Amino acid sequence: QVQLVESGGGLVQPGGSLRLSCTASGNIGSIGNMDWYRQAPGKQRDLVAGITASSTTTYADSVNGRFTISRDNAKNTVNLQMNSLKPEDTAVYYCNADIFSSRTLRNYWGQGTQVTVSS
Repeated sequence: QVQLVESGGGLVQPGGSLRLSCTASGNIGSIGNMDWYRQAPGKQRDLVAGITASSTTTYADSVNGRFTISRDNAKNTVNLQMNSLKPEDTAVYYCNADIFSSRTLRNYWGQGTQVTVSS
């Protein structure tokens, strides 16, 4: 059974930094796209950043230049380095990945990790 587990959320002051990590575990054949989404209270879940298996990256306009997504294929991990954080970055952050397991390609979500930016 495949699982995605996030870590690294917390409370940070405006202008500060946090690093989120997400690790996939279980019967994994290969991993395609790995993405980070976020959802603020009362709002829809939006894509923050994505990275393909060949490490091509994409970012939402609101985080471009402040956030950096990376992956370690040997460890089945995707990271999100968040710098110059703003109060509007406050949200639950979710990891998402396309994972090939038991000859089936499926999309998986992590449980989410809270990021709060406040003074």
